Amino acid sequence: LEMLKHRSFLNCCEGDVLFLLDSSGSVASYEFFRMVDFLKELLLPFSLEPDQVRVGLLQVGTEPHLEFSFDTYSSQDRLQAALGRTKQLKGDTNTVDALLMARNQVLKQGVPGGARPDLPRVLVWLTDGVDPGEVQEPMARLREEGVAILVVSTGHGNYQVLREAVSPPAEEHLFFVDIDDINIISEDLRNAIIEIIRAERLQVKSVTTTTAQLEWRPVLAGTGYYDIQFGPIRTGQTAGTGGAGTSPGTDLGPSQRITRPGDASSAKLIGLRPDTMYTVTLTPKANLEFLNSLHATFTTQPVNPQPEVQTLSTVTVSESTTNSVRVSWGPLLPHLIQGYQLEYSALPTGPLRVISVSNRQNNTVLTGLQPDTQYLVTVSARQSSGRERAMTVKVCTQEVLPALSDLQLTTVGNESVQLRWKGSYDGLRGYWVTWERGHSQHSTLYLPPNRLSTTLNHVPSRARVCVSPVYRTARGEGLCCTA
Repeated sequence: LEMLKHRSFLNCCEGDVLFLLDSSGSVASYEFFRMVDFLKELLLPFSLEPDQVRVGLLQVGTEPHLEFSFDTYSSQDRLQAALGRTKQLKGDTNTVDALLMARNQVLKQGVPGGARPDLPRVLVWLTDGVDPGEVQEPMARLREEGVAILVVSTGHGNYQVLREAVSPPAEEHLFFVDIDDINIISEDLRNAIIEIIRAERLQVKSVTTTTAQLEWRPVLAGTGYYDIQFGPIRTGQTAGTGGAGTSPGTDLGPSQRITRPGDASSAKLIGLRPDTMYTVTLTPKANLEFLNSLHATFTTQPVNPQPEVQTLSTVTVSESTTNSVRVSWGPLLPHLIQGYQLEYSALPTGPLRVISVSNRQNNTVLTGLQPDTQYLVTVSARQSSGRERAMTVKVCTQEVLPALSDLQLTTVGNESVQLRWKGSYDGLRGYWVTWERGHSQHSTLYLPPNRLSTTLNHVPSRARVCVSPVYRTARGEGLCCTA
């Protein structure tokens, strides 16, 4: 039943995911158990096959330990059992050496146990954040070599170090969560991984004036068959490149249907019309289970193709605030473009808003947005010929970061002070407390959001003590007092 519940994720992805699990002595036994249990739930929906998703686990301790490599387990039953047998290492938090071993795994392409060439590679680091060491340089090298990095911290880590470690966008790849609530991020983390390793299933290649080649990843394992239906899209004008198009009501011909056996992974479509947009649907037919249909659209070549002008090739985002973002595009070709249209809506189900922009303008500011929200923005370039080219990007507004208020410091003993402050803001993840220890040394303490006071010991006279609120994406403005 649990597997059927997650059926929509099965056969969705292709890539190698290595988990870097903090197994050192700074992690309590209960916390380690919760992180392993979290991994079991997170990975349960994925199909573990040699040509689909492969998973590795590397533990961080005094000496890093490769619990299992990418090619060790190819079934959920064996993976779940292996995770259940995982024992904590204890010892020091030697993350740097663990990252060197991780790099060897994700770059060891073509060697048994290593990552596969030309497929996405993901490193997911689960840490309590306590003294990870100088991880900036090895993390940067992994990102430069094409490894996507995601981080889950149970709340004690240096926010800036962790933010610099993850692959952009940080707001989708960095998670702060209390260990007791770690399961609430399962879906978001799983979706972030899927976004990186999602496989393109139905591809259209070698399109000519009258033919097209379909290719897909086989999911029937030789049983059943594939039902393929394709036909022209009846619109007021054919969405091809060049040609006069088709007027409303023109008969473009009926839809066609072909089948291929369960061990097939390609099919050739023939008898197509030139300069015509087609839609194709491939449905795997199996006796014992229902599999989702795959869809694609393509346009056949015109009889006399004209060189295509890239009227819209780049869309970038900048100057993001809590309620606005600047969107820019290019190239600027006013002699070919009648104007630009921007459509944007908050994900997943926000209302659609549309604005039009002059053909001599290559950027605009979207205002009135919601804070800490992801938007889908589509920029469309309307050509003088009536054709249109569009590009879509995701943008994120900044989180509202209220400042701390009313910090009070009271001496309660020799070199001991008590701090009290006011908090309880929406989205608050906790508080950072820092204080001077003398000789340019500082100490830090992370507290959960429900703690509004603490007592510090061994605080030198006239030391500066500061408290800052921590939100999902950054720290808010804090307050300081002198002891």
